[in-house]
Amino acid sequence: MEEEAAALSMELSSLLHDLHLQKPRPSPALPPITELLSRLKEKLIGLPSDAQSSALIGRVESLFQTADPHWLFSANGDEGWAELQAAYLGLVNALIGCAALPPCEDDCGSLHASAYQSVPSRAQLVCSALAALLRTLGNAGCPTGLLPAIAAHVCVFAVTHFQDQAWTSSSSRAAAQSLQEALLRAGGWRDSSHLLMGGREGEEGESRGLLGGILHCLQPQLTKDLWRSEAVKLVFAWTLLQVTRPSLSPHLSHLLPPSLLLSDHYKPENCILGVRCLHHIVLNTPPADLRQFNRAEVLYQALFKHLYSTETQVIQSVLSCLLDLLVVLEKPLSSRGPPSSRRMSGCHDDVLRLVLTNMEAEQKVALRRVYASALPLYIDRMGVAVCRHLRQVERVVLGYLEVRDPPEETSRLKILEVLQITTRAAWPRVACRVDLLLRCLVRLLVAVVSDCELHVSVRQQLMDQASLCLQLLDACCHGDVQRLLQQVDSSCCSSEVLRCLATVTATTER
Repeated sequence: MEEEAAALSMELSSLLHDLHLQKPRPSPALPPITELLSRLKEKLIGLPSDAQSSALIGRVESLFQTADPHWLFSANGDEGWAELQAAYLGLVNALIGCAALPPCEDDCGSLHASAYQSVPSRAQLVCSALAALLRTLGNAGCPTGLLPAIAAHVCVFAVTHFQDQAWTSSSSRAAAQSLQEALLRAGGWRDSSHLLMGGREGEEGESRGLLGGILHCLQPQLTKDLWRSEAVKLVFAWTLLQVTRPSLSPHLSHLLPPSLLLSDHYKPENCILGVRCLHHIVLNTPPADLRQFNRAEVLYQALFKHLYSTETQVIQSVLSCLLDLLVVLEKPLSSRGPPSSRRMSGCHDDVLRLVLTNMEAEQKVALRRVYASALPLYIDRMGVAVCRHLRQVERVVLGYLEVRDPPEETSRLKILEVLQITTRAAWPRVACRVDLLLRCLVRLLVAVVSDCELHVSVRQQLMDQASLCLQLLDACCHGDVQRLLQQVDSSCCSSEVLRCLATVTATTER
């Protein structure tokens, strides 16, 4: 033990000598820690080569591991603590700068993997040094003001490097994850969500979250050029998506603009990430806060224009987000009060009208499935007001039921669900369309039964749903479907089709 202590003392003495803070002959008096931290910061920033930088980072780690904590965290009075915090923050930022990612020169937001070749090894060294500092902080029980001064910067760095990206390796990701765990232990946080939001009022061991500090760190880069840095947008999204009510609302003014910027980008991956952030904001912000300053309308306009996109994942994300946003903008149509107000068209109508228009012309199978999957939710939300769109709904139903969608037949099954919802909600107006719909359903049954490629379970689902549609149509036209089905030539239909048609007489609904 004595030999180890002597070796550590010599290491510290050597470091002080190299930084010109101590003469060659060791002296028992150590310089102020703030002076050492400032000199280390200058040295880290000014080193010309990676090899020299790596060596100095290693010595900084040894300093945090071996030096006397009372000296490392010593300060005199409030001014001394402010100076100490500034000195540690400067050193931490200098360490983080040693593993900084090269900036993108344009808005493509990505570089070739070779540009990040040296980043993982340097990030691993920095993670190790910062983790050593956090462990010493936690063990020393120093005043709480020092950890909050550096915690947000450390968290941003850890999140940047523990994700599976071009600038990370398995080793650097493991080191960054260890750094994040060391940060949680040092601050007494349970997990990342607790770290961001802190303890709630009245909670035992209440602690302050880092959300405000992290947003402050990211703020200079959360501008119109946000997509030029893949790391910044990913850290921002990681942060936002873990913050829930009621912690999100107070920071809405800092969270909403970058999300809108991301959603407006031409690259689908950035747009999808932005829409995902916007959807999280909609779900975790009180409607009154969203309606304040016309935020909900801004969100609606930003999302609505994406309905003209041809990217499947973009449309899927936007339709899901709009469904929740429309409830904030408008009350459900079934609870709007007097009949006169129900006849007023609104945002629900505008979205449904454009979706139906897009569905009529869409030829891509993937997009047809996305539209078909979303349509039942929108039709159900409209209620009886779907009468405004019956002609378009009818054309979509007829068109989609005629086209195969193997192997799961997602589109056909969802369109049958649309027909059921529409029939229940607007049955008086559907009654006059029974002839056309009936012929389409019978053709569907004949086609399904004769399709040898369909899986048995899928075929049965289609037949069951088509039978339910027939029963609902028969109910809405007071039994006329039964009389029309009697005209079907049994010699032209298989026994399966006939059995399916016979079920219409078993159940009727009004």
